[in-house]
Amino acid sequence: MTTSTAPADKPSYIASYPRFLARSLWQATEGSLGFYAWMTLLTALFLVGANAWANQVAGGMIGTHMTDQVSWGLYIANFTFMVGLAAGGVMMVIPAYLYHDRKMHDVVIIGELLAIAAIVMCLMFVVADLGRPDRFWHMMPGLGKFNFPISMLTWDVIVLNGYLLLNLHICGYLLYMRFLGREPNPVWYVPFVMLSIVWAISIHTVTAFLYCGLGGRPFWNTALLAPRFLASAFVSGPAFIIVTMVLMKKLTRVQGLDQPIATLTKIVRVTILINLLMVASELFTEFYTGGAHVSAAKYLFFGLHGKTGLVPWTWTAIGLNVTAACLFLWPGLLAPRLRWLLVSACVMAFVGTWIEKGMGLIIPGFIPSTLHQIVEYAPSLLEWKVTVGIWAFGLMVFTIAIKTALPTLRQADQD
Repeated sequence: MTTSTAPADKPSYIASYPRFLARSLWQATEGSLGFYAWMTLLTALFLVGANAWANQVAGGMIGTHMTDQVSWGLYIANFTFMVGLAAGGVMMVIPAYLYHDRKMHDVVIIGELLAIAAIVMCLMFVVADLGRPDRFWHMMPGLGKFNFPISMLTWDVIVLNGYLLLNLHICGYLLYMRFLGREPNPVWYVPFVMLSIVWAISIHTVTAFLYCGLGGRPFWNTALLAPRFLASAFVSGPAFIIVTMVLMKKLTRVQGLDQPIATLTKIVRVTILINLLMVASELFTEFYTGGAHVSAAKYLFFGLHGKTGLVPWTWTAIGLNVTAACLFLWPGLLAPRLRWLLVSACVMAFVGTWIEKGMGLIIPGFIPSTLHQIVEYAPSLLEWKVTVGIWAFGLMVFTIAIKTALPTLRQADQD
């Protein structure tokens, strides 16, 4: 009779996993003075948001400026944008795993960590919009009614949480294997990476269906909404990652980021033009055909009956997106000495997309209302505080995740 024993140089997972978690916690909390200053700022902003959210829960949604006519505001606008940001992380996965881009493969975990932070923010914005978080029990099978597969909202809950779990597994496994000093087994992560590509597209498609499936909101009733969501996601996601990699190159010792930056810049060159083309196509359809359903578009771009609350927002978004597109088309943008200009173009594309998919898409869907009333909406100070707090928390999650992954990124550069 023979007995099998584990090799002496391979510690058991029960012993090594707690050490991995402790090492990750240490890496996430130690750093330079600049790191502590950044985290202190984010913590302060998060606490301001948490206090505002507590006041909202105690006092009710009357503290917001949402009304019966405009029932979705700044929270759902940010939720929509963050879903796109999470999906945009897949633009690093596709070149790495489908086109076997070696340099992109070494840093692909940045996109997956961004997806995790963005999905966490999505869930927080939904909780903020609920007003009373205890109302979640209405969706819990057994206690409430999940309404699957009839309700698009239940589809959204499934795909968002599924995408979060997929990315947690992929990142956790890769970091754990690096901690053990072993080569990751492709069986345990490559199938999940391939699934995450499809899943990333599905999360934003389902979100688009959530809007364009509402028959009483003609501004959203367009078959172009889902592909437009994806095109803008593939602008905002890569733009954020480019800025992140430029900062990492400047602040950390991670090398080998120039080629991934160039690849993502080339991707944005195409996607930003596709996004602008879709916006132009929507505008032609709305204004050339005319009719009663063009009222929301008129309100958004030119104002309606003296109401012009969203006009500055939408023209700012168009100006930023067009300027960013012109900069991305300039071949000299990738020169190392012009990194500041590349970052500027990314920031303009990011902010322009945030306005376009947020205030420029969600709010005009409610104006005019189904009774043809024009009730304008502008976020209250409480909504801005909660929003800033959630953004601060999301950036904290992303910063900590990147800090934890830094040894892996440096090791990949040395291999």
